[in-house]
Amino acid sequence: MARINGVSGDRTSERLISSMKQLLWERGYSATSPAAVQRLAKAGQGSMYHHFHSKARLALAAEQRMGEELKREVAERFTAASTTYEKIEAYLAPDEHVIRGCRLGRLIQDEEVAFNDELREPIAETYAWIQAQIVRVLTEGVTCGELSPDIDVDSLAVSILAIRQGAHVLARLRGSQEPFRQAGRGIAQLLALASPRNDSTQAAPASLAD
Repeated sequence: MARINGVSGDRTSERLISSMKQLLWERGYSATSPAAVQRLAKAGQGSMYHHFHSKARLALAAEQRMGEELKREVAERFTAASTTYEKIEAYLAPDEHVIRGCRLGRLIQDEEVAFNDELREPIAETYAWIQAQIVRVLTEGVTCGELSPDIDVDSLAVSILAIRQGAHVLARLRGSQEPFRQAGRGIAQLLALASPRNDSTQAAPASLAD
């Protein structure tokens, strides 16, 4: 993915990126004006266009930054857990921002982003990376005997990713984290069924089902 040059060491550009990140999450791309970004960043019009040349270029830098942050969060969730079940539980666990929606996932609903290859690319790349990490976790689960070798790890990874994104929508709709907890319980049941040790008496892993 192409990087935006010349932004890391400049305080003004960092304020502009931070402000664009905030406004993209709150308003979306179409509803975020350059003037709003400049006001929030306490930067002049000339300064913004000196660093980024256009609203789209600033939004691209903000998307890239959000993608990096989301990757770190996902990696930390997986690293902090041990078993396959615990890692998937950690991935699906809500955080304090769930009712605001996914910072990147919400952007793809904006037509100006959805139909702009450059603005869409950081979002697609980030979610492809997350999907690959889920595939890795599931594959390790198969290798260590936690999951059946017959499962389709690619399809299951897409399902888990889609469930988290859907839980964001439902949490925002209901104003509650409960959809995330329900999603965790549902995936717990699916993973229990995918265990080679599954039988009629086996329950879902306790840590996921709680």
